[in-house]
Amino acid sequence: MTRATLEKQPHEVAAMFDDVAANYDLTNDVLSLGQARLWRKAVARAVDARPGQRVLDLAAGTGTSSLPFTAAGAYVVPCDFSLGMLREGKRRHPRLPLTAGDATRLPFADGVFDAVTISFGLRNVQETAAALREMRRVTRPGGRLVICEFSHPTWAPFRTVYTEYLMRALPPLAERVSSSPDAYVYLAESIRAWPDQPALAAELGAAGWTRPAWRNLSGGIVALHRAYAPS
Repeated sequence: MTRATLEKQPHEVAAMFDDVAANYDLTNDVLSLGQARLWRKAVARAVDARPGQRVLDLAAGTGTSSLPFTAAGAYVVPCDFSLGMLREGKRRHPRLPLTAGDATRLPFADGVFDAVTISFGLRNVQETAAALREMRRVTRPGGRLVICEFSHPTWAPFRTVYTEYLMRALPPLAERVSSSPDAYVYLAESIRAWPDQPALAAELGAAGWTRPAWRNLSGGIVALHRAYAPS
């Protein structure tokens, strides 16, 4: 896959992540200029996992994003549709119950999770609305959803600089640090094509989630969306 549209084919996206699995976490740290770790901490605070709670971590990749929930005493299920990512995750974190699954057809019963979270994965799903409905289905009444996703910087001059970085600086930098630089061309284009903060909040409401809201991180480069399953 070398060009992004919102009409993504799941097998192509999965294969792309299979190719970058080994160096994915390191590459993200480099390309985000160190911000990725701060974003993960913000997600952990927003999810606010408690001992005994069940957390579904979608697009979990190698499982790195799941570790804070385990440390908090929650039972976390890292789920991803890239088998390459899951294999790498199992090598690193053999105790995590890594699970293969498609966000639009989750292999879980209704209402079993206290919280569902997905970081930097929703824009790679073929049908966003179907995925949001599936997440609501597996969340208990009153449970919470936390989405961390690239978004649109709120200050227009910075937005221009950021777009230039995505399309000009990121691909050559990816060639130096990634095993599959074409994948990061796709990722840059998918970020540019993704809806802005109010549009994603509207999609959450349309999918049946209540009280959708968001908080901008890093000037809107990333937005942290939160919503709740109907009680």
